[in-house]
Amino acid sequence: MQRREFLRTSGAAGVAVALSEAVLTATTRATAAAAESTPDGYEPLGRVDVTGAAEAVVGDGGETVYLATTDGFATVDISDPSEPELLADRFPLEVDDTPFREILDVKVDGNRLVVAGPANQQEDDVFHGFELYDVSDPADPVAVGEPYETGYHIHNCFFADDLLYVVANSESANPLVIFDVSDDDVEEIGRWSLVEHEPEWQEVYWLARYNHDVYVHDEIAYLAHWNAGTYLIDVSDPTEPEYVSRVMDTDLEESLALDDGEAQMGLPGNDHYSAVDDTGDLLAVGREAWATGGDEPDGPGGIDLYDVSDPTDPEELVSIDAPPADDASYYGEEWTTAHNFELRDDRLYSSWYQGGIKIHDVSDPAEPEELAHWRDTDAAGFWTARVADNETFVASSTPLIPGAETEGALYTFPTDPDPDSSASRGPLDSIPGFTGAAGLAGVAGGAVALEWLRRRDDADR
Repeated sequence: MQRREFLRTSGAAGVAVALSEAVLTATTRATAAAAESTPDGYEPLGRVDVTGAAEAVVGDGGETVYLATTDGFATVDISDPSEPELLADRFPLEVDDTPFREILDVKVDGNRLVVAGPANQQEDDVFHGFELYDVSDPADPVAVGEPYETGYHIHNCFFADDLLYVVANSESANPLVIFDVSDDDVEEIGRWSLVEHEPEWQEVYWLARYNHDVYVHDEIAYLAHWNAGTYLIDVSDPTEPEYVSRVMDTDLEESLALDDGEAQMGLPGNDHYSAVDDTGDLLAVGREAWATGGDEPDGPGGIDLYDVSDPTDPEELVSIDAPPADDASYYGEEWTTAHNFELRDDRLYSSWYQGGIKIHDVSDPAEPEELAHWRDTDAAGFWTARVADNETFVASSTPLIPGAETEGALYTFPTDPDPDSSASRGPLDSIPGFTGAAGLAGVAGGAVALEWLRRRDDADR
């Protein structure tokens, strides 16, 4: 594997420019009293309701967004970002008359979409696995091939170049599983397992070593393994994945000393989501955590940046703290912990649930500079942030925060607080997005318990 030289080009900070209220659509519900923004006037471009919204990813053309919606999935046209339009809404899904539930993650690769779930362990009779859809017409997705039953829940996955990377978790093991899905046929071709690589981690509570998410770039898979850290795995030969290195904020002894609940819910540790920038040289690791009443660094998790220009020897650079919360506990009804994000073209676009969305300039990753921040604590709980093109990024808001009244929706935002500066930035290639959250009673780092999901779904119908 050859790695390019680590790029640290300087970039001008965004200038505060007030955006006209005229660009907001009629569905933009955030009011000036409820919403907070920096710089002054930075606001969403548009908004559309999406029932049960969770993860969102952007298609290659940058004009279509695909969302997991708990009981199915939806597609949204953002060709006019001021007026996003719901194209298709597929729910509830079934496979051979068996419910397909708790779908918190979808991924797109060209004209194919993968829908995976359930996100957490289930006692009910529900389908466990994934389905492939032809989305060449995003308004009319068509199932292709046969649904693939795994026998285990799927919290998150990554889909590129006809390969599907799946996190597979059970109390005994937490492997990465790789499938060849070319021609809509499915074949498992490779695995890598933390507990085979380091058997002593099997002594740790399984939710504290949970394989939460996978991201793949330039033949390296990045596995966010909760308290075990984020692992860099060489998948140049997907049939024989090999360990490269890892970054971590806690070790085995520390994890064994914590009680199960504290190990799962609180810092240190809690590697929830990881991704690299366009060059593959800058790694960001988000830590989803809540206040547990423990010692420092107790509180909501932030995002850590690492130099991985030499993937065998990562270097920690800096941490970005979470926005403040009046009550940062799981049931505090104001989650501000880090969730999903994207690194693109020297920018970090991040979501923080009710803490809102942020844009950071990371051209000098050792000194990230916040350019914009928007939040509406009462109505919006942002699950992810994904770039659509060089002018627009999208962020999905989820209704799945216990006790809160956040709404399922897709928001569009300008990529630049200073629209005049966007012309100087090159075109942005669409990169598939990733992640999910877990149930309180069932999965590490999560947002939702199944019973609560069902109550929400029943209320919506």
